[in-house]
Amino acid sequence: MSETALKEAAQLARKLGHIFVATADERGRPHVAAAAGFAAPAPDRVKVSAWFCPGTVNNLAVNRQIALVVWDPGPDIGYQLCGEMEKMEEIAVLDGYGGEAEMRGKPVPQVERQIVVRVDRVLAFTHAPHTDVAE
Repeated sequence: MSETALKEAAQLARKLGHIFVATADERGRPHVAAAAGFAAPAPDRVKVSAWFCPGTVNNLAVNRQIALVVWDPGPDIGYQLCGEMEKMEEIAVLDGYGGEAEMRGKPVPQVERQIVVRVDRVLAFTHAPHTDVAE
């Protein structure tokens, strides 16, 4: 895995302010979520934080494989970070907040979580023709 590519992906994520988080359940059914928090505290580790929906949390409980995508569509520059969740931490908890969505029968996540991911591959992610060879 290229540490340089991981650093570039982290810079792009900070610039854009969001990334996409792809997980799958025990049967391989995919789920994609968005997250705003992103940090790269070590050469092969990243931390992603958000008020993740139950689909993401449930998937990671049974399948620790994860892909993170950071992509800027304007210049068509992006990265896919593939790896495995090391741990999930609760970093903030609401105490029964419901807001407008809850009043319309749509439950709102009550826990902000941080996922620590060990990245083992960094791939290009673009609209343009590209290869899935790790950078």
